[in-house]
Parts: sequence; C-alpha cells; structure tokens
Amino acid sequence: MSTNPSSLQSPLPRILLVEDNEDDEVLAMHAIRSAGIPCEVDVARDGEEAIARLTTREPARQMPKLVLLDLNLPKLDGLEVLRRLRADLQTRHIPVVALTSSRESQDVLRAYQLGANGYVRKPIDFDEFRECARVILAHWIRLNVLPPPANR
Repeated sequence: MSTNPSSLQSPLPRILLVEDNEDDEVLAMHAIRSAGIPCEVDVARDGEEAIARLTTREPARQMPKLVLLDLNLPKLDGLEVLRRLRADLQTRHIPVVALTSSRESQDVLRAYQLGANGYVRKPIDFDEFRECARVILAHWIRLNVLPPPANR
C-alpha cells in the first residue's frame, strides 16, 4: 500500500455542505445521495468551521469541487464566508452555490457581488430538493471544469 499523499485522496469529487440546521443537513444529504451523482460530502456547521476546512494548507487535503453554502450561519454568516473564500488565492476558484432559505433580494444581490456562482432557494418538498440537487451536481460536478489549484 502506498503512503503517497495523492493515494489518500478519494477518487470521488468532494462537496462541502455548510449548514447549521440539522434538519436541513439531513434533507440536503439525502437529496445529494439520491441524486445519482457519486460524490463525497463533508459538512461544516458554522462559518468558522467552513473557513478552517477550506483554508487548511495540508498537501494531502482534497479541496472540494463545490461548496453549498447556507447564508444564515452562526459565528460567521455565509456572506462573510463567501467574501473570505474569494479573497484567498487557494479558494477563489471553487464554485460556491448559496443554498439558502433567504428570500431577501439584498442577500441575492450581495451573494453575487461577493462572487457566488449561483443562488438557490432551498426547496421544502423532498422531490423538488432531490431534483435541485441533481441539477446542481450535474452541472458543477460532472460538467464544470475547474482551473488547476494555485501554487502553495
């Protein structure tokens, strides 16, 4: 067995789900898993945890191919997380889709101003949520091509 750091990485693409509400997390995880697009999902439950996971400079750490970001988070709100991700050379290229219950037009505008790649309101109906997850994953995991990581 090789101890090469690249052999420790999962062959599946990674997603970081940033969600503080346990019920929404369960719903999102179920929708993602039933969407039919294989991926690994990590969960951060507040803004500080999300930043810590995304800015850790461990060579063996596989960066996510997508961040699904709730805006209403404890410690650091989602808009601040997004601002920090876009300010960091290591994370600015990672697609971020705001997946939130916020219907505030200023949240939509601010998310895009800060560099969100998409803004999706969380569906309440599970079938709608699963279809939403399928479409998001099909685009961002299967179709989208990311630039190579910035030099560390």
